[in-house]
Amino acid sequence: MNTDLYSTTLKQLNAKIIPFIIICYFVANLDKTNISIAALQMNADLGLSASMYGLGVGMFYISYIIFEIPSNIIMTRVGARIWIARIMITWGIVSAGMSLVQTPTQLYVMRFLLGMAEAGFTPGIIYYISCWFPKSNRARAMSFFYMGSVMASIIGLPISGSILNMHGIADIAGWRWLFALEGIPAIVLGIMVLWRLPQTPDHAAWLTPEQKGWLKAELERDNAGVEVGKNHSWMSALKNKTVLLLSLVWFLQAFGSIGITLFLPLIIKSMASDQSNIVISLLSAVPFIAACLFMYFNGRHSDTTKERSLHLGLPLIISGLSLAIAIYSSNLLVAYFLLILTVGFNFALTPIFWAVTTEKLAGVAAAASIAFINTVANFVGLGLPPLLGKIKDATNSYHYGLLIVAVALILGGIIGILVSRPTQPKAAKRTATRLS
Repeated sequence: MNTDLYSTTLKQLNAKIIPFIIICYFVANLDKTNISIAALQMNADLGLSASMYGLGVGMFYISYIIFEIPSNIIMTRVGARIWIARIMITWGIVSAGMSLVQTPTQLYVMRFLLGMAEAGFTPGIIYYISCWFPKSNRARAMSFFYMGSVMASIIGLPISGSILNMHGIADIAGWRWLFALEGIPAIVLGIMVLWRLPQTPDHAAWLTPEQKGWLKAELERDNAGVEVGKNHSWMSALKNKTVLLLSLVWFLQAFGSIGITLFLPLIIKSMASDQSNIVISLLSAVPFIAACLFMYFNGRHSDTTKERSLHLGLPLIISGLSLAIAIYSSNLLVAYFLLILTVGFNFALTPIFWAVTTEKLAGVAAAASIAFINTVANFVGLGLPPLLGKIKDATNSYHYGLLIVAVALILGGIIGILVSRPTQPKAAKRTATRLS
């Protein structure tokens, strides 16, 4: 390996691509999850019960599921740059429009439209990263990308809490200010995508010809050993055993990333009901600081050791166990600390998961498979929030709902260890069989 080209090219990629997509993903998750902070005021204004709020959250995932795979297939035809820009501009418009809802039905409609607008963004960016970063550095690149999601909670929740305190300014409710102000950045960034994200390495003016040649050769070498390659159709990829098992792992981890994230402020509020909304938003942000650190160090260690399986599965198992213990802890401080660990370890596997996925898949089949995997996980967003809401209404507690989440995380970690084990080449298998 030419170490000079390796280091200088990766420095350019990390400087030119990663910071911008972190900001984009930050805004994407801010607009998707700010409803969890808005709910502290909005639910009372619109007369929403916990079940109705859960349905409103879930409507986003209905349209997201429907349009996720078609969106990614279109992206491979029109180009990631144009399609990602389209996604961001339309979701920014819809997100800002959330400030105008007057009834529960209008909320359901706007959340449906938001899911339709944003469908394809996350898998599109994941696919885009896989087209630029060699697998030797991919887990770290994925960890940086997902920091945008985590920062939406670390920074976004307190910001959202502060905007909520604008309640009454110009006779407008704080939660309406929240949706209106946080929708605008997506529109601006969507326009910036058109000149900030090059379509392919050949279009990157900031790479030298030598760097472009080295990078394309590295990516071609990585893609030569994938299980589902460029010659596979997107339909055949969706029937592949590995794709299906990866989908199951991502589905089970989503019980934590979707279920806990969207209910965390309400869960903490139920634990500390005497605290103000701004304090609740700050307490809700702390677990995501742990998530940011865990993702980075887990991704970096996985790339350094070239080990994927345990780095993927063990964090999810620890996350589930931490949540299970937190449920039955009578000490509020201990329970809160365990919630921090739950969120931190739940996110820690994320860069490893997508590194493993993009190391096994390539081409249009990879784009469709990534979208399919993400779509399957979003069924959790469709069903879990309403279920958690109904359990809360029926039992006046989140405990039973969170126990379901804990079991799902542990099971997902076990399957994750199995599916992410390195595939032994067929020739090596035949040799091992003869030797035995």
